[in-house]
Amino acid sequence: MDVDDIRAEALSAVSASDSPERLDEVRVEYLGKKGKLTLLARSLRFLDPSERPAAGARNNAAKDAVVQAIEARRAALTAEQLARTLSEDVVDVTLPGRRQNPGSLHPITQTMRRIEDIFLGAGYGVVTGPEIEDDYHNFEALNLPPHHPARTMWDTFYLEGGHVLRTHTSPVQVRVMEKTRPPIRIICPGRVFRRESDLTHTPMFHQVEGLVVDEGISFADLKGTVVGFVRRFYDKEVGVRFRPSYFPFTEPSAEVDAQCVHCEGSGCRVCSGTGWVEVMGCGMVHPNVLRMSGIDAERNTGFAFGFGADRLAAFYFGVDDLRLFFDNDVRFLSQFS
Repeated sequence: MDVDDIRAEALSAVSASDSPERLDEVRVEYLGKKGKLTLLARSLRFLDPSERPAAGARNNAAKDAVVQAIEARRAALTAEQLARTLSEDVVDVTLPGRRQNPGSLHPITQTMRRIEDIFLGAGYGVVTGPEIEDDYHNFEALNLPPHHPARTMWDTFYLEGGHVLRTHTSPVQVRVMEKTRPPIRIICPGRVFRRESDLTHTPMFHQVEGLVVDEGISFADLKGTVVGFVRRFYDKEVGVRFRPSYFPFTEPSAEVDAQCVHCEGSGCRVCSGTGWVEVMGCGMVHPNVLRMSGIDAERNTGFAFGFGADRLAAFYFGVDDLRLFFDNDVRFLSQFS
């Protein structure tokens, strides 16, 4: 078969191609490494030297014609496909647009910001610190020396090099007392970590701790602060009660309960039928804690309190399983937008 016959055959095949895929097959058949025009060009070396220039020119002309035909056919197929798509996928521009659901802050974030706003309005500073702590700041500086039995109160994640994932934000208070002289009035919000997980506990949760140190600070100041915060947080005149408790870093210590805002004390699923929910622990800062941080415990006194922001959020929003906050279910989270 000579070059004119191959050219005519190739052009016919290009014209008959009804898809880009078929067009690629034709290109390979005639212009590929083993294509008919390619093999014909290689065979020119067997011709008489005097015949080679004319035969080469005819072969190149045939190759150019096939290339141009392929490109023209490819453009035509693309245009046909576009026209077909436009005719089949009709868009009714008069239809209303699809609304996108606006995003919102996570309920835990909303709660943390609400707490910070309340204390900032009362003149407190907001301080944060590292989540990976050394044993000294997480335990010893808080009146919990090695082998102290009260260390079992915290299910701790231990790391290499004597470090831990902090079990509370109290180490931030210690670091502030080490660098700052009284008066001190701060809250320390942040994530803390304990090895526990159930309906009312998660391995990672958010905690806010407060510290006030100055001359003449008494338990009455602590009580007024706590009661004022609880009522401001819930925006209600809820009942607040203090129960004696024990914490190594405060003396005396107390647990604080608030009247359930959902049943107003009559008993419901949120408060387990008791009419009360535990909201925080608190107490007067132990003199040993003050001394270890370089503060004169004879001249200064202080109080501290701490609570889980996740638990407060659960009580505030009426959620009975803390794990729901961390499941990332949009259907659940969208309720709090």
